Amino acid sequence: MGQVAATFSRTIKEFLRERAVLFWTIAWPIIWVLISSFTFTGEVPAIALPYARGSITISMMVFALMMAGMTNLPSSITGDRENGMLAKLMSMPVSPRNDFTGRILALGAFSAMAVGLVIAVGMAAGARFTGTTTQILQAAGFIALIVCASAGVGLLIGTFIRRQQGAIMTGVGISVISASISGMFAPYEFLPPALQRFARIYPISSASNLVRYFIIGEEFADYNPLGTGQVTLTIALSLLLLILGINLYSRLSWRSE
Repeated sequence: MGQVAATFSRTIKEFLRERAVLFWTIAWPIIWVLISSFTFTGEVPAIALPYARGSITISMMVFALMMAGMTNLPSSITGDRENGMLAKLMSMPVSPRNDFTGRILALGAFSAMAVGLVIAVGMAAGARFTGTTTQILQAAGFIALIVCASAGVGLLIGTFIRRQQGAIMTGVGISVISASISGMFAPYEFLPPALQRFARIYPISSASNLVRYFIIGEEFADYNPLGTGQVTLTIALSLLLLILGINLYSRLSWRSE
């Protein structure tokens, strides 16, 4: 546990002291919550406006989680590789399991902070949610799956991209492109059929819609995502990405140094 705690402490400090990390993961989604809430909702009926702002808040919250997992996590890994920290860890009696556990726990703590801040600003801007306590807990489970899927992608990036700048740009690119083509930025109904199918399969966009379904309501979800097949696929793919990322990071990053 001491090794896990040490990695957790070091990683969370890296996240919190990097201004670029704080801007792109927290400030940028908050800025877009504010811009979208007061700019892109002009034609929304007054009765539905708070829930439309709630939907925007959820989209930006998910984007913050994607950026944290796909950009901050691989940046931390490749930064440790470049400054020699990873080589030092390998020369010590530290197991890859303790290392990735500490990193993922730090990512989870940082992600929870990002979620809280984005939701707080969204509610201050007029966003409202309707979920019961049970529905909020169900939504929290799918938020955790978004963190898992994003962390899995981040571990893969950190494993195969050797340089920190390259890892950051790769993570940003994957986050922005996948969010754009899966209905998190553009309305789902405007996507072509092929991208609508992708949005249902891609675990992050699917989990995002499930969160929206639980805490805003079916009428504000892009589609009804509660089919057993889709829920099962979302859970399975999210965990698969995390397991794949952990496995390849443990086998390749530590062995190849």
